[in-house]
Amino acid sequence: MKAKPEFKGKLLIEITKEISQIGFLEGDFGESFYEEFKGRARKDYKGNSNLNILDYEEYAVKGSNPFAVVLANQILNEENLRVANQTDLEKAMKLGVLDLRRTYEDTGLVLRSEEDDSQRNILLSKNMVSQLRERRTEFSSENPVMIPLTQLTLEKTDSDYGLTFKLKDDAMVYNAPVLARDGCFNSKNIDEETGLPIKLGDGNRILYTRDTDLSRFCLYWGSVLSSDDRNLGDSYEYGRMVIVKD
Repeated sequence: MKAKPEFKGKLLIEITKEISQIGFLEGDFGESFYEEFKGRARKDYKGNSNLNILDYEEYAVKGSNPFAVVLANQILNEENLRVANQTDLEKAMKLGVLDLRRTYEDTGLVLRSEEDDSQRNILLSKNMVSQLRERRTEFSSENPVMIPLTQLTLEKTDSDYGLTFKLKDDAMVYNAPVLARDGCFNSKNIDEETGLPIKLGDGNRILYTRDTDLSRFCLYWGSVLSSDDRNLGDSYEYGRMVIVKD
């Protein structure tokens, strides 16, 4: 029997959504951003040492802490860009478009209580508690709040860091009981809205937490999620900022 020719038509589909782009701060764009960041930190925040943590080496911007990421986001927003949130990073790893195996990325803050054993974060904690209560957002050690850094702006203050965080008017914050205890999880079990594990149990990835106060939320080495580091100003050369164009 003679084979019938195949019908070859045109795709009947309407593309209504632009495709997002993601990448590191590197190359000429990274260098331009680095110079702009240094100027803003010097002019607007009096050269605060907690912002003076970035380097431009080997054609890439290196270093990261929550203060620097929030300021970076403010600058990038002017170019219709933003820093990546945890959901973006999880998607990038799933699709294999970024190699995050030897870096860390700051994506949020986690608040559990006003308590602070070291007292260094006490003013930041109280300030964030006040803002959340104004919005009637409840939280506790068993039901922490995760605040993406994209939902914050930076202000000068009398805290030990000389800086504090302010929630944007339309800020999205998330109650995250999964951040109440350490555990293992699987990359297949990730909440698409928050980028956090849906549940703990089996899996080859690890989540670290703490019991009280304010901490930073980071992705380490492309697998570990850390919400137990209270040193908000620390930065290391393997820190990276990941940028998204929606």
